[in-house]
Amino acid sequence: MLAAVLAAPAQAGRVSLMPGVSYERQLQFTPSGPVVVHILRAPRPGGLYALRPLLSNDTLLGRETVTSMQKRAAASANVAGVNGDLFTFDEGLPSGMLMQSGVLEAPPHPKRSSLGVTDDGTLLVDRVQMLGQWQGSGPLRALNGLNQRPGAQGISLFTPAWGVATPQASGTVEVVLEPFPPAAPGTDLVGVARQITTGGGTAIPRDGAVLVARGSAANKLAAESVIGQNMLVKLVLRPNWEAVADAIGGGPVIVRNGQPVFAALEDFSPSQLDPRNPRTAVGQLADGRIVMVAVDGRESGYSIGVTTFELAQQLVRLGAVTGTALDSGGSTTMAFNGKLLNSPSDPGGERAVSDSLDIFYYGVVVPQAPKPVLSPNGDGIAEVQTLSYKLVRPATVTATLIGPDRIPRQTETGVRNPGTYRIGWSGRIPGGRFEPEGRWRWVVNALDDLGQHSKVERRFDLNRTLGYLRVRPTRVVVHRRGGKQLRVGFRLAHPAVVTVTIRNARGGRVKTIRRRLRAGRRTIRWNGRYGNGVRAYTGMYSATVQAANTIGRTELERRFLVRRARR
Repeated sequence: MLAAVLAAPAQAGRVSLMPGVSYERQLQFTPSGPVVVHILRAPRPGGLYALRPLLSNDTLLGRETVTSMQKRAAASANVAGVNGDLFTFDEGLPSGMLMQSGVLEAPPHPKRSSLGVTDDGTLLVDRVQMLGQWQGSGPLRALNGLNQRPGAQGISLFTPAWGVATPQASGTVEVVLEPFPPAAPGTDLVGVARQITTGGGTAIPRDGAVLVARGSAANKLAAESVIGQNMLVKLVLRPNWEAVADAIGGGPVIVRNGQPVFAALEDFSPSQLDPRNPRTAVGQLADGRIVMVAVDGRESGYSIGVTTFELAQQLVRLGAVTGTALDSGGSTTMAFNGKLLNSPSDPGGERAVSDSLDIFYYGVVVPQAPKPVLSPNGDGIAEVQTLSYKLVRPATVTATLIGPDRIPRQTETGVRNPGTYRIGWSGRIPGGRFEPEGRWRWVVNALDDLGQHSKVERRFDLNRTLGYLRVRPTRVVVHRRGGKQLRVGFRLAHPAVVTVTIRNARGGRVKTIRRRLRAGRRTIRWNGRYGNGVRAYTGMYSATVQAANTIGRTELERRFLVRRARR
């Protein structure tokens, strides 16, 4: 089993995507081959955070990429997440449950697990059934489906989530209800019968719904629908799930009570569960935190993927006590604010899917400073730092730039509308003098119109030690018995330990030279050979110069060409 044979994974380190939400890429080596695992971690849903599904194109019909769904949501939140439920490839219909903000849009698959998020941020993974009823002028009768084509003797309710019109069909009776409330389960849904039609293609009012029936159910619907009279619909979930506001289908359940589930006995075939494939999962830790996993696969030499049970072991290893699988294979996707984080396996890249499951963050977002080291020394590199923050709600904002002496240098305060705000900073004070070198902090506090407070701090260095890097010649010819040497020239504003690293085009280290140097113009030479004296091969190379002192570390890089002469 995968958990028993994992060597220490190659860690890429966690990256903060937004406050409390991190991303990590792990490379794990197994006897069967490498496995690349992408991990999202987030706080327990509540307050500034939510875990919710996004529906492709805002309708059940059709498909859309996860990155596209996130881009549409970016105006109202910062979003990170994964692909969601399985779906019909031709129409994009989810195979299981979809509920958004308490409104049921697609019913659960009774033989597969659904994932629900309660009001207090708890994840529920269970098999859920929908029991429906309708009533006109006669008794309560069974309702067989929600946004599903009715069977030969069945009746289904179509809401605006389906699309603009009911599906084309013969032998149907259709009753338009308007107005009709959102389809919240566990409540009496009452609408007024406005129109009775046949044959499908009936327009679905944006504030209404349409009952569609066939066979004996059609006869009853026609007989018991009275234009201008109220009609009742009930949608009941079993188990109740009254505390669940958002839910999505998927399955199977893979973690229960902190243990991996080997056989959930759900409606999946061995061909779906057993092969090593790209796979997606979501789980919850004992303290309520959320973890999402996307495993790349079907790429020999890069990542072979995992079985469903190995996916369960991955979640348990990350601390999950509850977890479920989601759609897998070419659908497996992880993204942040519309940018891919993993490597989807389809030849065409990211696959369009029916829905996604996403972490929403509504507080202020402050990106990392684009220049980890600001170096205003006049060489034209890293001379200006661009600092920014993003709001998705109106908020009172205080943004402060604080120096290494802990004294604020710039502060702006005011009410800001949703949007992205930027300032440029040169590291100089009026008159052109330099600000102190060292670690600087960009701190943004926001209090939004709902009274929710968020704060983010980003750090960067101001360090003028290294500048004016030049390599001469830009084309180095290495002969058997000598040749021109590469001259790596630079200027030091302060004494530093300087490390010059020569790398080939693949990033392989060719030569490392380290010197302790005083301030001023300095040059370090390289003879075009490896440490063992072997001549460098023809190709592109780079020279990276790093300077380290009490102020910090800073580095610059230049590329050049090496040609290995025949003699």
